[in-house]
Amino acid sequence: MLGTGAAATSYLCANRRGPLHLESAAGLEERVRLLETKLRSLELSDQEEIRAVATLKMAAAQHGLDISGGTIRRTSSRFCLGVEHGDYNGTELFGVGTDRFIWLAFKPNNSGKIRIYSQNFPDAGVVEFTPGKVPAPKSAEISETWARFPYGVEHVLRKHDIDTACGFDAVLVGNIPGGGMSRSASLVINLMLTMLEVNKKSLPEGDFRVVTMAQQVENDYIGTPCGNLDQIMIYYAKTGMGTRYDPKTKQVSYVPLGVDTNEFRIAALDTGTVRHGLEKTTYAVRVKECRDFVALLQQKGYKLQSLGDVKDRATYDKIVAEFGSSHPDHCLRLEYLFFAQERFEAMVQAWAAGNIDEVGATFRRDGIGLRDEYQISGPELETMVNIARTVPGVIGERMLGGGDKAAAHHFGFEIPAEGSKGLGRMTTSTSL
Repeated sequence: MLGTGAAATSYLCANRRGPLHLESAAGLEERVRLLETKLRSLELSDQEEIRAVATLKMAAAQHGLDISGGTIRRTSSRFCLGVEHGDYNGTELFGVGTDRFIWLAFKPNNSGKIRIYSQNFPDAGVVEFTPGKVPAPKSAEISETWARFPYGVEHVLRKHDIDTACGFDAVLVGNIPGGGMSRSASLVINLMLTMLEVNKKSLPEGDFRVVTMAQQVENDYIGTPCGNLDQIMIYYAKTGMGTRYDPKTKQVSYVPLGVDTNEFRIAALDTGTVRHGLEKTTYAVRVKECRDFVALLQQKGYKLQSLGDVKDRATYDKIVAEFGSSHPDHCLRLEYLFFAQERFEAMVQAWAAGNIDEVGATFRRDGIGLRDEYQISGPELETMVNIARTVPGVIGERMLGGGDKAAAHHFGFEIPAEGSKGLGRMTTSTSL
């Protein structure tokens, strides 16, 4: 069951059906108990939705915000199945949405001011500001407040000459863990779509500019050196589908899952550790290492724009032979990316064929690479991964997210427990 702390672990679970056989009374009782558990889990998302709407209405009333008759927008979180840390290295990406969301209720207020309250950060109170008058990017004023996200969205939209003058009241609440499942990207996309709608500037559905601008909020305003994996997987998530992204063509495509989604679950386990943002983790170090190595390789005559461009074995072997002694850590990063890309296509094909065993095995191998070659994991994550690996039915597990104290992600086979329902829930909006 997902928690609310900063880091998490995830796994895939499924219920395999074997030949029909007679059961003892004790066995039948156990089956009934498991079925009851399954039924409860099937209702959990609906319960969360009802609870979220009630929370939004209550918080609005308590803080004098008018959302009556307004709109609720819901954005998902994401699981990356590959290539983790590939977005800033130019590799293809594949992932799914999840059943953990941010709900934002909003309504224009005709005041020329944006007033917004987060139930997840109650001590911050109502954040109020005038469009066009937000703190400077990356300033000390925004470093410790969640308000940097609405500030940043408004700032980036104006940079793109999009009018943001219309004020609105808004309340939000989310149940996405604070690390590893892209809570910040979900929040930014939600806020961006909301500000566009309030100002009657909505972009065409699926417009990639939403991804680009959402990434700019984190890179240019907040100062987080993230890629665009999170934004893509959240914005384009579709029920029952894997989302595939090719950075060379900037094309998004969908890969149907070749097995009944009731047969398995992808879930995250929360380590409960505190997370302070990608800009303050090893993630930023890895981004710099990879970019520095690309610059060095370019100086030496290699025709590539990213480490993801190294796809043939001859080029890989040549680079390792030339730089293995002088730049051993950089070569380790390349080793992870090279072999993760080799596994990528087979993993996507296994997904399409419903071969979850192979997907899980690839996931496990990627986890070992992230731990030993990319060296982006941490003791809390690996402890949780090691525990999950001992559980009967778990067929794949690894860390998830930026690293250090992010999420850990697991695959397994069993009737789903409460809190594990859902695969690929897309962004939605409804009226209050």
